[in-house]
Amino acid sequence: MSLNETPSGERPHIAFFGKTNVGKSSLINAVTNQDLAIVSSVRGTTTDPVQKAMEILPLGPVLLIDTAGIDDQSILGEARMAKTEAVLAKTDLAVLVREAGTDLSEEERSILSRITGNGIPFLTVFNKADVLSDERLSEEQRKADDKTLFVSARDKKNIDTLRLKMAALLQTEDACSPVLVRDLVPKGGVAVLVVPIDSAAPKGRLILPQQQAIRDLLEGHAMSLVTDVDELPGALDLLTPSLVICDSQVFDRVSAMTPASIPLTSFSILMARYKGYLSEATEGLSALERLTDGSRILMAEGCTHHRQCEDIGTVKIPRWLKAHTGKDLVFDASSGGSFPENLTDYDLVVLCGGCMLNARAMQARMRRAREAGVPVTNYGILIAAMRGILSRATSCLTQGIPCSK
Repeated sequence: MSLNETPSGERPHIAFFGKTNVGKSSLINAVTNQDLAIVSSVRGTTTDPVQKAMEILPLGPVLLIDTAGIDDQSILGEARMAKTEAVLAKTDLAVLVREAGTDLSEEERSILSRITGNGIPFLTVFNKADVLSDERLSEEQRKADDKTLFVSARDKKNIDTLRLKMAALLQTEDACSPVLVRDLVPKGGVAVLVVPIDSAAPKGRLILPQQQAIRDLLEGHAMSLVTDVDELPGALDLLTPSLVICDSQVFDRVSAMTPASIPLTSFSILMARYKGYLSEATEGLSALERLTDGSRILMAEGCTHHRQCEDIGTVKIPRWLKAHTGKDLVFDASSGGSFPENLTDYDLVVLCGGCMLNARAMQARMRRAREAGVPVTNYGILIAAMRGILSRATSCLTQGIPCSK
């Protein structure tokens, strides 16, 4: 990923839902002015969800998602619909595409119920408006509300209006733009970012939360000094920073090197606050006292990076957690967009920072665990607790989502 590219987790996710052959793919192509989605008269051309990150004026950076038809009756239809359901969990704006001149079907009623049930803002877009007579179209438009639009992907009719309506809905939802770290460092202040360069570090680049922290500090007119662990004492001799941020796996070393008067936290803990689940993830630590031999723990990562021999989620944390509890624990792992439907077999879910997932997707994971009665924490919070420095690592943070407005 380019340093100038907005990560997918920071882009509003706009998903297009509808029956087969209503023109979802054609509509996406019209909105983007590109042939992003395959268009065909053959029913079920779109099988798995297809997503594309791009910029659309006046929306800015967005992630568009084209889903399979909600009435897919093919052999693989059930599996495709399960993937469409998974898209709902991360959708910031839903576009229900219907064919102009048709009544609301049971499938459309069902998906609309799930959209509204999840609190997702939506638009109903009637495609193929060009097939209606002018009189019929005028009649239908008079009955429509302000969240309904008649368009023609073929003739590009009302496509600009659709873009404007999508932008307006997203701006209404985004009344508060969360910030990652800039509220913790004063203008002109310095944050020291401790970035270990070890076997697990990606070659030739920084991981996304480190990039985001640097950019957010720049937005706040603060400065960042980036160093490896061994060079931290030298950095602290040069200056007294307003904040030290480290990779969670070196918490113990960094804490020992950093004077108690200097606030300290980790990238993972900052991400928990940024995504809106810091308080609940901290409360989830109470599960540690109830773990016994055979307790099952899910390590849930949001990215799909190649796992190395000392992978933090599947090797280091399980090893540390077994040593901390003295119990013979059982670990499962999920990665990327996959997340188990049934969590009732687990005694604890441990999330990563979630930099590759949007806030709605992270909240959906929290909600699913809550409904299953399973406590949740995250990498940084768990490691800080095991190292005995949780209070220090979170005392400089507010529990709510920091807002730039």
